Amino acid sequence: MKSVVKTSKTVEEAIEDALAELDVEKEDTSIEVLEEPSKGLFGLIGTKDAKVRVTVVHDPIEITENFLNALLNKMQIKGKIKAEKKGKDLHVEVEGVNDSDMGILIGKRGNTLDSIQYLLSLAINRDREKYIRVLLDSENYRKRREETLIRLAKKMASKVKATKRRVKLEPMNPYERRIIHSTLQKDYDIETHSEGEEPYRKVVIEYKNKRKF
Repeated sequence: MKSVVKTSKTVEEAIEDALAELDVEKEDTSIEVLEEPSKGLFGLIGTKDAKVRVTVVHDPIEITENFLNALLNKMQIKGKIKAEKKGKDLHVEVEGVNDSDMGILIGKRGNTLDSIQYLLSLAINRDREKYIRVLLDSENYRKRREETLIRLAKKMASKVKATKRRVKLEPMNPYERRIIHSTLQKDYDIETHSEGEEPYRKVVIEYKNKRKF
């Protein structure tokens, strides 16, 4: 477990310095006050700073690596895990997966990758108050899928404008539906909404009879 010792004028400042260096939340650590601050004689002579030891007991990156390495081993897939915390998000990449295993890891329209992301999120956020959003990807699949959906949204919008008839897209997860809605939200001839129940919820693209200004 990672640990660091910090000194400062107050216990609170020493803890903050330690958390910043470790790049973790306070709730993911164990804190031991090694020395309380003291002002000394007349507040000048013998002044002593506070000293604390902060130990990481719940490391999201370590949990991610252990979870995914065990899962990949069960799936008989070779890959390297790269996890990086960016603010409140945890970005995770599975690198070095061969082409034949890539289809297994991602699944149809990313269903397997989404399921693994969900399970990983549960493991990381168990017993935590502050939620960490997990973003799992492999070989830039998410970006490629986003580009495909943007092209699909524009193509279907053009079809709706030409025929004046609504179009229902294939079932998508909430993330993918947001991409469709976001792509078309500034098109004043088109309106979109979702209908159906998960996991079969679909985006519907419709033509507006009246232009809004």
